[in-house]
Amino acid sequence: MDNLTFQNEKLDLMWSEGAIYTIGFERGLNEWNRYLKPGGYIAVSEASWFTEKRPAEIENFWNDAYPEIDTISNKVEKMQKAGYIPVATFILPENCWIEHFYAPQVHAQERFLRKYAGNKTAEDLVKNQRHEAELYYKDKKYYGYVFYIGKKI
Repeated sequence: MDNLTFQNEKLDLMWSEGAIYTIGFERGLNEWNRYLKPGGYIAVSEASWFTEKRPAEIENFWNDAYPEIDTISNKVEKMQKAGYIPVATFILPENCWIEHFYAPQVHAQERFLRKYAGNKTAEDLVKNQRHEAELYYKDKKYYGYVFYIGKKI
């Protein structure tokens, strides 16, 4: 993600679904801008707050897990500062998290725990994943994945 081999200003579109966080939203937008032709598009999904205020438990969890989580309006502002005209933002439906992310983890976690029975590191990993899922089910009205689409100026 931080060592791409594309030529400058050769791409019409850069698409990063659920992965820009590996180098950070702001850094990704800034670094990837050079690969896009003028008028090219960037489309990225990013964990974002839906509200300005939220329960401390979920805020603390996400600020620890991904300190770059922010509100939609602040993410759009970062997009503009990186040289894009915001074209669209939309919140991904909760079934994207539930049916396509958390639900499939349950079976995989059970297999993983059987394979690494008694391994505290494995148990802690799954415990953290399950805690994250519980928080989502409880607090999903405060955050989720948002798709951001911008056009390079």
